[in-house]
Amino acid sequence: MRLLKRLFQAPDRGTAPLLYAAIVARGRQPHWYEAGAVPDTIDGRFDMIAAVMSLVLLRLEQDEAAVPFSTHLTEVFIDDMDGQLRQIGIGDIVVGKHVGKMMGMLGGRLGAYRTALADDTLGDALVRNLYRGEAPGPQALAHVENELRALHAKLGDTPIATLLAGDLA
Repeated sequence: MRLLKRLFQAPDRGTAPLLYAAIVARGRQPHWYEAGAVPDTIDGRFDMIAAVMSLVLLRLEQDEAAVPFSTHLTEVFIDDMDGQLRQIGIGDIVVGKHVGKMMGMLGGRLGAYRTALADDTLGDALVRNLYRGEAPGPQALAHVENELRALHAKLGDTPIATLLAGDLA
């Protein structure tokens, strides 16, 4: 019976789905697409959510106790991307390949944003990763860069316990 439960019951990821929902809500706020000129497309929304997710993962990696939670959060991201791909009509045969590509993109952005925040080159990283090489106007780029820097600072001040409770704060 346990085998059937493991096969057919959703895994318990604790509060990670709550935090992921908050990440998605933050990444879908209209100001990113209006004032920030992030393309309001499937790719643009993915890139914005990946940017917010990256900042949260960067914060979580600062605490060794949060590593299992980071794994759960990433699994929730994978489940969501899988569902989104199926919803737009991607077939079973290639869903895994697309999800793998998305995970690679998230990993690349995580590294790019980690380096950019340390080197004070976030604007360049955003043009490459969020805008996919098509630089927006300077005001739009400044808006997104300032908002993401503010989120990064806020996350730095947020206790890990708050994030582990599923609250983006």
